[in-house]
Amino acid sequence: MQKSSAMENLSSLKNQLIDTHLNTLFAEDSKRFNHFSVEYDQIVLDFSKHRINQSIINGLVELADERNLGQWIQKLFSTELINYTEQRAAMHWALRLPKDSSFQPEITEQVHVQLDRMYALVEKIHSGQFRGATGEVIQDVVNIGVGGSDLGPLMVTHALSDFKVPTAKPLAVHFVSTMDGSQLSELLHQLRPETTLFIISSKSFGTIDTLSNAQTVRQWLEKALGYNDKILKNHFIGVSTKPEKMTEWGIAADKQLLLWDWVGGRYSLWSCIGLPIALTIGIQGFKQLLAGAHAIDQHFQTTSFELNIPVLMGLLGAWNNNFLDIQTHAVLPYDGRLKYFAAYLQQLEMESNGKSIQRDGEKVSLATCPIVWGEVGPNAQHAFYQLLHQGTHKVSCDFIAPVKRYNSNQFTYAENADALIEQHHLALSNCLAQSRLLAFGNQALSQDELNELPRYKQYEGNQPSSTILLKELNPYSLGMLIAMYEHKVFVQSILWNINPFDQWGVEKGKEIANQLLPILNHEIDDISTFDASTQGLLRIILGKMNG
Repeated sequence: MQKSSAMENLSSLKNQLIDTHLNTLFAEDSKRFNHFSVEYDQIVLDFSKHRINQSIINGLVELADERNLGQWIQKLFSTELINYTEQRAAMHWALRLPKDSSFQPEITEQVHVQLDRMYALVEKIHSGQFRGATGEVIQDVVNIGVGGSDLGPLMVTHALSDFKVPTAKPLAVHFVSTMDGSQLSELLHQLRPETTLFIISSKSFGTIDTLSNAQTVRQWLEKALGYNDKILKNHFIGVSTKPEKMTEWGIAADKQLLLWDWVGGRYSLWSCIGLPIALTIGIQGFKQLLAGAHAIDQHFQTTSFELNIPVLMGLLGAWNNNFLDIQTHAVLPYDGRLKYFAAYLQQLEMESNGKSIQRDGEKVSLATCPIVWGEVGPNAQHAFYQLLHQGTHKVSCDFIAPVKRYNSNQFTYAENADALIEQHHLALSNCLAQSRLLAFGNQALSQDELNELPRYKQYEGNQPSSTILLKELNPYSLGMLIAMYEHKVFVQSILWNINPFDQWGVEKGKEIANQLLPILNHEIDDISTFDASTQGLLRIILGKMNG
């Protein structure tokens, strides 16, 4: 982010506000929540607990205009090659276009051809018509992937577990991602080869982590069922941009689902990479997930920046990062179903915007992506909230919670409904209380209580946070929530003048690993080309292996 008139204005506003506590900002404006919150469809964003005033919001919008954010949004929703280092477009938004959309009709048709093929497989599996090599109905599906081929589908499948659809026979969906085989080893002991289907999800179909796991399960099937063509035909589905590689590996053509180079892995859960999601929540549920994301796509493109949720999220993050020097951001969902949401966002945000080179090739002059971390709120309260409340680090937070739960026909435990509703209210009360205490510190306590407290029991407050409320957590609202964060990332990439759609920092470590693997496999003996630390570690490892 280069110095500019908008930057200078914001720096001046920061200097005026830097010593102002959130308590003062709320005291000065009795309608602060009304002024600094936005509601759209099933989402409410409350950003009143950020250290901002209207002048700062105006200044941030001025910065967005100065960076030509409006034009960049138009470029995003086009076929332009905005991922310039890989000469690709970034059209994950096209994956959630309605089938009858007149926008980019050729791309829409390509997307829906693949989605319809995926839906046909889902229907076949759900109805009990998809059978293994011995003729038994598939009852377990294992998704083998890593990064975007694992984190997104795993997160959504867990988040929407309440919306699991009935199938001819009970269907369980599992996930394997670790290259060391530990997840796979534990899982294979629980499964029957005759009734297990494997999804190999790999955009390049060359990821060694994924293919190593895939080869292991292939051997497991062959050992149990004997080597025959039916194993490959009836126990594997592939999802990739590379049909020729899937065919070479042995996946039947009618079990291949395609995606495109213009879909980044961390943006791919909306595509056939989302097959585990569709298997869990059904075809209509998956369509609702896409519809929620599409609603945010429309909102992002058409709403003024002052009321635009992803734009506001991006601007507030830049304000905290670049002006208030807050370099770490915690994501705190108060719903156990969002257990994997922080891990998903770590890839989405840090792989996208963890960059230090601008589009013009020059090094950035200011901080880019903060460190993103988090945990489900109740666990987090007993883990790291001590640091948030009384530590020395400045941290910004996103609190996320559904307003309603446990009162839908979706649930079968009516006899426990009242107790479960009370538990949900307990979670909500903790969510609101924690953001309140982080913001207002001692002022959130009663005066009588404060008079009794030694300093080590007091709270400074003034830690900024957003609260995101969903009417309820369902496929549509979750689609909205994920797309909000996707577009927030894009907004910040424009402010920082970086490319959020490549990930060159991921690649080199893999290459170096390929140099080391032959040594560990005893194919090469010479380790003299490595540094002293790596040589020392290799000698220990090889010594133990040989001992």
